[in-house]
Amino acid sequence: MTEGGELKLLGMWASPFVTRAKLALQIKGLSYEYVEEDLGSKSELLLSSNPVHKAVPVLIHDGKPVCESSVVVQYIDEAFAGAGPSLLPADPYERAVARFWAAYLEDKLVTPWRQVLRVKTDEERAEVMRQTIAAADVLEGGLKESSGGMGPFFGGESVGYVDVLLGGMISWVKATEVFSGAKIIDAAKTPLLAAWMERFCELDAARAVLQDVGALVEYARALQARFAAAAPNN
Repeated sequence: MTEGGELKLLGMWASPFVTRAKLALQIKGLSYEYVEEDLGSKSELLLSSNPVHKAVPVLIHDGKPVCESSVVVQYIDEAFAGAGPSLLPADPYERAVARFWAAYLEDKLVTPWRQVLRVKTDEERAEVMRQTIAAADVLEGGLKESSGGMGPFFGGESVGYVDVLLGGMISWVKATEVFSGAKIIDAAKTPLLAAWMERFCELDAARAVLQDVGALVEYARALQARFAAAAPNN
């Protein structure tokens, strides 16, 4: 590791939020110990490191925990500024734009998408997917604005903060399209995003950490069945 002490990442293989942290670490060229968590029986280390949310990812840097994926990615970028490329731009305005689109991604795309496995009816699922697809349509404009209409990534010529946050979702986007039958990123409607996704998947960092889509589809179907079984009967 180039600078700054011991790194340990607490995660779970299927989590797109853990994938974000892995991507940031990979892009920065940092060595770290990965600890796979069983979320059905959470370790004492996880519970003590993230007592508020009790969730992954948690990055532990020299014994100090950092929680929540978007915060973890920013921390990695700032704490290891001398390692690898910067993810957030130096210019304050460009940094503000990146944070705006990161917040939009979380609020408008990730929030409805997270409900897709929990909804009970086809109508509810269709509405969740409608909201998710609508958010992707707006992100198309965000990519055009952030890249100056020319760059291949939200960060312009190189991968940036928003690229990492959205990139962590790619395998889940593809898996969701398989089990929902709806296209979230459609080359006909969002050509810039579709081209962005192809480019991102070709990155060495993405090849190293993105989950197998088939395995996620199986995992998602098992989760769906579990949620359905746990739902109260009306």
